[in-house]
Amino acid sequence: MKENTNENSDNIAAIGIGAMIVFIALILVAAVAAAVIIQTAEQLQQNAQTTGEETTDLLASKIFIKSVITTGATDPATSILVTFELAPGSDEIQAGDVMWAIVCGAQGSEGDFTGASEVGQAGASATLETGATYSITLALAGATECPPAVNAAHEFMIQSGSGGFTYELLSYGGSVDRGLVVV
Repeated sequence: MKENTNENSDNIAAIGIGAMIVFIALILVAAVAAAVIIQTAEQLQQNAQTTGEETTDLLASKIFIKSVITTGATDPATSILVTFELAPGSDEIQAGDVMWAIVCGAQGSEGDFTGASEVGQAGASATLETGATYSITLALAGATECPPAVNAAHEFMIQSGSGGFTYELLSYGGSVDRGLVVV
């Protein structure tokens, strides 16, 4: 009987050691899984932060168009007066860093906002600031440009210095006389 007892003790000890090995293996697997989850969460957080910063930059330098009116010395109008302001919370932008383009089929007009002036103030503003309303007259009368045209729609795009993009469709009706609001 003594031999049977030792054999039973050896079997019980072997089962205990096996259980301990399985337990340690489970702890190691759980530790590796936790490390992978933590690393994935950290990558997601970094990606979200980068996307948020990029979005903030794009929106913080966006130009809001308040109105676009046809202008010029005579009828039909040969230019447009754009009234605009910076998005709330924007940083100041140099007027020369704000680019514009008008596309009408295969032709186009382009330039920057260097001549923009604050509404009610004399002279051009070199720096555009939040909270102020500005205006600029864009001459569009050249042969390769996009002057206002009857029943036409021209694409008007503005790109600010740090990436803010504004798009409007200039819709001219049955007349392009001076003083018509097209946006």
